[in-house]
Amino acid sequence: MDPDLGQLRAFVTVADQRHFGRAAQQLAISQQALSKRIARLEQELDTRLLDRGPAAVRLTAAGERLLDPARTALAAGQAALAAVRRPAERARLDVWGHLFEPLRTVREVLATAPESTIEVGPARDLAAVAAALDRGESAAGFGRHHTGPDGQLAHRLVRLEPVDAVLPAAHPLARAETLRPADLAALRLVLPADPARLDFLTRFAERFAVPLLPGDANLGLDHLLERVRTVPDGCTLLPAELPLAVPPGLVVRPLADPVPLYAWSLVWHRERPHPAVPALLRAFADRGRDRRWLEYRPGRDWLPETDVRDLA
Repeated sequence: MDPDLGQLRAFVTVADQRHFGRAAQQLAISQQALSKRIARLEQELDTRLLDRGPAAVRLTAAGERLLDPARTALAAGQAALAAVRRPAERARLDVWGHLFEPLRTVREVLATAPESTIEVGPARDLAAVAAALDRGESAAGFGRHHTGPDGQLAHRLVRLEPVDAVLPAAHPLARAETLRPADLAALRLVLPADPARLDFLTRFAERFAVPLLPGDANLGLDHLLERVRTVPDGCTLLPAELPLAVPPGLVVRPLADPVPLYAWSLVWHRERPHPAVPALLRAFADRGRDRRWLEYRPGRDWLPETDVRDLA
């Protein structure tokens, strides 16, 4: 038995995404190629690792036992590669917050930056990125930064993105062309995961007195939208520029008065910054100026107080 890192990376990505389609997109391979990698791994280990359900993928007991050692093996592989590469040749940029598709922004930036020096890797959350930075496996991370036990991190806001409300088409509020955040107090904000993992959504709900309807495991965007569709007074928030095929029974409405802004940040190790960080900061700043990514007007827009301080 000798599973290669490609097979383990395929398994870990499916385990994180709980969906073959999104995992294949994350790895930039076809879904068929991804399925073959998983099948070969299961064949070599002589055990089933994943249960493929109609709505989501679940780990078997064997898959649960493999997940952490697989992550360790991938980290060891990255460390081995780093040991034989010059630091400037390749730099890994980890992204998290996949429900909001951070790769949309990263692709824009890398299209005008020296892309050959950057490789993008998926991460589970900010804590996982902080750990990878601490181990020297990553150069930087991109996602939503929030206050937490990550004192070794430095960060800079690089994009502010408006969010829209998604709600059932049958609800009376769906008749309006634009909604105010305060209007959502008549609804319940459907969360895709544990509130403790959703800094922006919980702060929004607190500020505008919107009741919360927490979720359990994050099973992806399709699952979240299906939950909203089946809750008559449900709603959720999604980035305004997220490419979204609106399912039947739902509508998307922009929010104004004020416009809520979701803050994206670049993060790096405070004491041991990677040599690639200055170039990444310049690339994000250049693209941000072209796209007016950091435009914020206090009388028109809303940001959580921590983001306002970071922006200042």
